[in-house]
Amino acid sequence: MSKRISSFQCSPIRRLVPYSREAEKRGIHVIHLNIGQPDIKTPKEAINAINGYNEEVIAYGVSEGELKLRESLCKYYEKYGVSVTPDNIMITTGGSEALQFAFMTLCDPYDEVIIPEPFYTNVSTFANIAMVNLVPVTSQVDDAFVLPSIDDFEEKITKKTMAILLCSPNNPTGHVYSKEELTHLLELCKKHDIFLIVDEVYREFCYDGESFTSILTFPEYKDRIICIDSFSKRFSMCGSRIGAIVCYNKDVLNSAMKLAQARLCPPAVEQVAATAALTAPQEYIDDVVKEYERRRNTLVSAIQEIPGCKLSRPKGAFYFVVDFPVDDAERFAIFMLRDFNYKGSTVMFAPAEDFYVTKSLGKTQARIAYVLNEDELRLAGKCLAEGLKAYRKQVMGLK
Repeated sequence: MSKRISSFQCSPIRRLVPYSREAEKRGIHVIHLNIGQPDIKTPKEAINAINGYNEEVIAYGVSEGELKLRESLCKYYEKYGVSVTPDNIMITTGGSEALQFAFMTLCDPYDEVIIPEPFYTNVSTFANIAMVNLVPVTSQVDDAFVLPSIDDFEEKITKKTMAILLCSPNNPTGHVYSKEELTHLLELCKKHDIFLIVDEVYREFCYDGESFTSILTFPEYKDRIICIDSFSKRFSMCGSRIGAIVCYNKDVLNSAMKLAQARLCPPAVEQVAATAALTAPQEYIDDVVKEYERRRNTLVSAIQEIPGCKLSRPKGAFYFVVDFPVDDAERFAIFMLRDFNYKGSTVMFAPAEDFYVTKSLGKTQARIAYVLNEDELRLAGKCLAEGLKAYRKQVMGLK
């Protein structure tokens, strides 16, 4: 195998799947808190569009994505005070490809992108593919994962720095970056002539009255802004693999088009479904957000009652990071799947060590996704409480 692929990490979100499959073969009910796969139903408008697809040939489409979808997205963004045209939008094969295109468009091999850690772990793989070095600025669970100081970011800027990358609302921490935080970062990017890339795929999911600010609402900085978007979470369409790059800078989009043309086009039928999803009533989104807020409250409350667990109450998305009173979160995760069950059930979660670049961090932490119904989450909380007791006694030798 190549040295390149040997240096890539397996996703901590999925690499423990063999253990969960073995547990399920033994008849154990595995509660999946490891992956952001909602159990919310996809809008019927999207499903009906797929069922009604009657083209005789599923043909190649245009590389930038179908015009009807891009026009529909323009109307959608108006709700957030964003004014864009179809020419500002490129449809991608999921938000993952959008991030990949951004890295390869902005960066030469061994250039740098600054990112607050912890971050969505698969960004490491996207960066490796593009031969881009991620430079971390660490946020802390004790500070509710707020944006580190601007001085911390500026200290990391070198001649190799091409961009800063954020996710808001944040995966995995649930932090929602404020207008003030974004403004300070944009001023820094302007000062050093670099880009700000913001992954906004969870923009609807803000709780406790928290307001969302899109990076696209800063027209004075528009030439250095790249927004990453996706239908996966908003409309519970993870398998459709429809995302987007939204950008005012035509040089960026024209350059990314070379990559888009090489992969020919984004998925055809799924674009039809995505266009239809945008016609779903606002009540669909409103109800989903309320449901996730209830789920967050249920699971956060359950874990806060477990002695020794430390977490920051998330304000958005549907994840949080918990610091367990264990020696190694991955070893604890394997124990839960291989050696433990509570009345026939156990929990799978994503160890957080690989959500950091800094090697000494995240070893006792995990990302938790609260995407399941409240009954499952209550059971998950009980499993974790009992599992921790068993692990600390059997593996760590503690009382």
